[in-house]
Amino acid sequence: MFNRDTILKRRAVAQDVADRLFAAEQAIDAAIAKTAELTGYMPTARVEAGLACEVGQEALEYAAESFSTLVRARAQIIASHRELNTAKDQIGLRTVSFGGGVGKPFEQVRHLTEVAAA
Repeated sequence: MFNRDTILKRRAVAQDVADRLFAAEQAIDAAIAKTAELTGYMPTARVEAGLACEVGQEALEYAAESFSTLVRARAQIIASHRELNTAKDQIGLRTVSFGGGVGKPFEQVRHLTEVAAA
């Protein structure tokens, strides 16, 4: 179906895509962790500084929204990963693994509709 050179070229390009995908996934996870840390510390910082609870409320809301946005971005990158896995099969690389050794269920990502509606 595909000649050897085509498969080798596709494999190399697919590995480049996979490397970038994994880097993006890690960056999103790191951003989620840092944003959660910031958001969690903001009320403590207010108390430690002896400030009224109204001080910084909007900043806290924006930080919390940023966290929610990053969680939604994570769901999107997971969906992209799933679609790239399908594309890999379509271009003749079904038996090739680009993963980092972590198993993935590729179940449908559950969207947080309750949170989004709030």
